Amino acid sequence: MLDVGDLLGITDYFVVSAGRNDRQVRAIVDEVARQLASAGGTSTRRVEGLAAAEWVLVDYGSFVVHVFDVETRERFGLERLWSDAAAVDWQGELGRVAADS
Repeated sequence: MLDVGDLLGITDYFVVSAGRNDRQVRAIVDEVARQLASAGGTSTRRVEGLAAAEWVLVDYGSFVVHVFDVETRERFGLERLWSDAAAVDWQGELGRVAADS
């Protein structure tokens, strides 16, 4: 997860993930939406790239989820392109949220 808020201005975070094949990429996209819905989170604003499932971009407003297939993730190197963005310890954030619940 990258904090791009100060660099980009249209969203606060990029969440970056990858699947080994198109089926797994679609499953990750579906699971993110399912988990957000069950938690009462924000709804999807826009989805791009789902048909090819090489690089799926899901816009949730304050954050954008990028789900790549492995080869495409390596080719584009999103983390390298946004190297000025701070990496967020999302696992630590989940632990904090769970402790607050």
